[in-house]
Amino acid sequence: MRMPHESPSTLQKLAPALRSAVEGNVLTDELSLGIYATDASIYEIAPALVVVPKTRADVVHAVALAAEHGVPVLPRGGGTSLAGQTVGAALVIDFSKHLNKILEVDPEARWARVEPGLVRDELNAALAEHRLHFAPDPATSSRANVGGMIGNNSSGVRSIRYGKTVDHVLELTVLLADGSIVELGEMDVRSLPADLQDRHGEIVTGLRDLVEENRQEIAAAFPKTMRRVGGYPLDELLNEDAWNPAKVLVGSEGTLGLVLEAKIRLEPLPESTAVCVAHYREVREAVAAVEKILEADPSAVEILDRTVLTLARENLSTGRLSDFFEGEPDAVLVIEIDGLSEDDLVERRRRLERLGTEGHLGYAWPILTEPEIQRRIWQVRKASLGLMLGLQGDRKPLAFIEDAAVPVEDLSEYVSKVLDFCQERGVEVALYAHASVGVIHLRPILDLRRAEDIEHLREISEFTFERVLEYGGAWSAEHGDGLVRSVYNERFFGPHVYNVLRRVKTLFDPTSLMNPGKIVEAPPIDESLRYGTDYQASPPPTHFQYRHEGSLTAAVEMCSGVGACRQTLGGTMCPSYIATRDEEHSTRGRANALRLAMSGRLGPDALTSRRLYETFELCLSCKGCKAECPSNVDVARMKSDFLQQYYDKNGTSRRDRLIAGSADLARRWVGPVGSFLSGFANLGPIRSLNEKLLGFSRHRTLPTLASQSFYRSTQRLAKNATGGRRVALFVDTYLECHEPEIGRAAFDLLQGLGYDVELARPGCCQRPRISQGFLREAKQHGTALLQDLDRYFQDDVPVLVCEPSCASSLTDDLPDLIADQELGQRAAAGVLMIDVFLDREVAAGRCEARWTSPYQEILIHGHCHQKALYGTAAMKRLLSLAEGTHVQEVDSGCCGMAGSFGFEAEHYELSQKIGEDRLFPAIRALPEGAAIVACGTSCRQQIEHFTERPAIHWVQAAVAQRSR
Repeated sequence: MRMPHESPSTLQKLAPALRSAVEGNVLTDELSLGIYATDASIYEIAPALVVVPKTRADVVHAVALAAEHGVPVLPRGGGTSLAGQTVGAALVIDFSKHLNKILEVDPEARWARVEPGLVRDELNAALAEHRLHFAPDPATSSRANVGGMIGNNSSGVRSIRYGKTVDHVLELTVLLADGSIVELGEMDVRSLPADLQDRHGEIVTGLRDLVEENRQEIAAAFPKTMRRVGGYPLDELLNEDAWNPAKVLVGSEGTLGLVLEAKIRLEPLPESTAVCVAHYREVREAVAAVEKILEADPSAVEILDRTVLTLARENLSTGRLSDFFEGEPDAVLVIEIDGLSEDDLVERRRRLERLGTEGHLGYAWPILTEPEIQRRIWQVRKASLGLMLGLQGDRKPLAFIEDAAVPVEDLSEYVSKVLDFCQERGVEVALYAHASVGVIHLRPILDLRRAEDIEHLREISEFTFERVLEYGGAWSAEHGDGLVRSVYNERFFGPHVYNVLRRVKTLFDPTSLMNPGKIVEAPPIDESLRYGTDYQASPPPTHFQYRHEGSLTAAVEMCSGVGACRQTLGGTMCPSYIATRDEEHSTRGRANALRLAMSGRLGPDALTSRRLYETFELCLSCKGCKAECPSNVDVARMKSDFLQQYYDKNGTSRRDRLIAGSADLARRWVGPVGSFLSGFANLGPIRSLNEKLLGFSRHRTLPTLASQSFYRSTQRLAKNATGGRRVALFVDTYLECHEPEIGRAAFDLLQGLGYDVELARPGCCQRPRISQGFLREAKQHGTALLQDLDRYFQDDVPVLVCEPSCASSLTDDLPDLIADQELGQRAAAGVLMIDVFLDREVAAGRCEARWTSPYQEILIHGHCHQKALYGTAAMKRLLSLAEGTHVQEVDSGCCGMAGSFGFEAEHYELSQKIGEDRLFPAIRALPEGAAIVACGTSCRQQIEHFTERPAIHWVQAAVAQRSR
């Protein structure tokens, strides 16, 4: 990791000055700086300092102090840049946490004023009521900040319809390195006042003079492809009738100034859309078809190759969405048509169907109009970048030639030449993206820890650059110059225009403090690599096997930096980031921290340090990342392994040990005496004492023990064989000791459906020990547990589980923790959530029954582990079988309880904040009498505590009687 070039004494002076001047956070420790040292590119450079400003004044003060101390400045939003724009040895200013507001919207005039840290999808969610949207739609739109989109001149899948960000920027408020704030917008360049003396005057007259002096050279040097973002967009200033100097900042990557505020144009949403998925047996056939498809006037044409399609089907999250692929295509084209009226759409559909019948759309080309199916298709497409970077093994599909654009008529030939060149060197290539505008993201699969692959990086980059020049294309089409392409700018634009770009940089930033090394005066392409030949990782001994990933190192390095964990509008990942908006508490932040520790960046004791513990402390082990991260980075598992290492060196607390052994205590004390004692423990004075002595929040009521265990009350009934198919109901700790009524409801449901129910009672699933980091004990007890259950696995008797966190332990965690891999595989296949099992039985025709429910209105909240590993669709389908029952599911994210997390005093407020994000408001809006279904015992506790509405397990909301 390249370190800042500023002297320690300079930074020692700057840091306290910043802390005195700004309200926001100033980060100086090695772990924080290391987390900001990477983005989604191949580079890594540690910042000098990081400021997370609360106000615009904070930004002004920070830039002024940086200038005073001669420290460069680098603006950062979502940190998803693919070319290395947002890493550098500079004072990094993170706008995303606080400076993220919509300041004003004018629906009639169709514009909005926004702060730079606003996420694009959050803006569009707010604009939906006006049927408007900010049209550029990069694949990272769920976390891309508008300021970053301006810095990179982002575009996205529908650029053929809406163009690039530069086409939608009206005005910018810009802070310069010298502290000046200039307002830039459209103006009459032909009648500028002669007495413009301030920095605004210098900027606009300087730009006017540069363009006038070099008009012909600029016109000749800039490519004519629609997608072009390299250099500074001086070609945007050739039109004197719409002269807007703000456009020069678009795509400037923070090298000219910092955007404090933007006025942006909005577009009306289309009234209707349809998507055609054209399947091809050869990827080159798909590329060759694009030019013809454009005759249908599509709003998007996106290509996904076999690599992406395979990874999408294998991924936990996108695998459930990928049923629209037919057969085994080598590539598909996702073709969208839209219309501001139904007539528009009908006409475009006719053109598309004509192309299909003529053979241009491959061997299958379904045209899909249902909004939900279209949403799933685009979700898979937007995940494609992360999916590719989650490719197993040391070699990854890397971004360095992926951003070239060539005229569409040359696209097929260009792609073929690049693929052939790579194949001659034994380098595989993955590809995807914007075929409609001649931008196919070609990603050679390399491992930059190998010297020969760094040489391939240079050779392939050089060859591709020459081909782009040959076809009159753009070297940077949407991902920008950054560290990976800026070094080519002098050759691309020619010495004359490159010197003009230098003069633009000097005009805005004469001391070169704004994100130096990007666009002009760039280092070589292979400098400051995240994984270079000197990179080495020394992971600690682990208790999990990491069989799927290969090792802990490989599991950590699956994180590519695309930042899907920073999304905030839907899904589960990552609840602590959604609540705090701190990079450290995202999946990416934690994976980065662990990688830095393992590679020696944070010192010899980093892997057992308190600082690393703080990074993992707010991880709720929700497993949202295992499913929703496109690379399936399982931070919950990494946290457990880290905690065991941490305990081995630093010891454990009484609370840690009590939580880890809670199941044993519950099973020992369940019954009349335990019920009395647990009720006594929930008296107000005792709760306050527990907070002081153990750290459990006095606001919480601890789970009470039942007066009679589930097994004791049901074992006699379980001995009555029905003659039906054998199933084993797993008697988890919650059913056995706390909520036997749920176990009885599950038992009755299964018996009513004709199953011969046995009670499997081998002990605790080990979830408390696993989540708490007591892996040595969990492995010992978990091995015995699965050995006990193996009699069911061997006889093909499904073991059915009611509690999702128990199921995830049995099917996901224990199989990777225990030494006996074959036993683990049998457990993963033989244990099923009860709803998943019954749904399969219904679908197979083996469970014909009459389903009823005592509730007419049901709202489902899915447990995090359930959503991540099994989904909630089966439960929803089963509940919907009851006639007259309306079932809906809330996209609620995490409830915030997460086992013991919400009970812990220091996490109580955060636990509440997480639940208030989506879940609690949805429950409070429910009418009286509606049932709230939540399969997780923690979820039910959390819901009742904060909303005073009881929640039930789904088996309590369903009654079924087998048809005779």
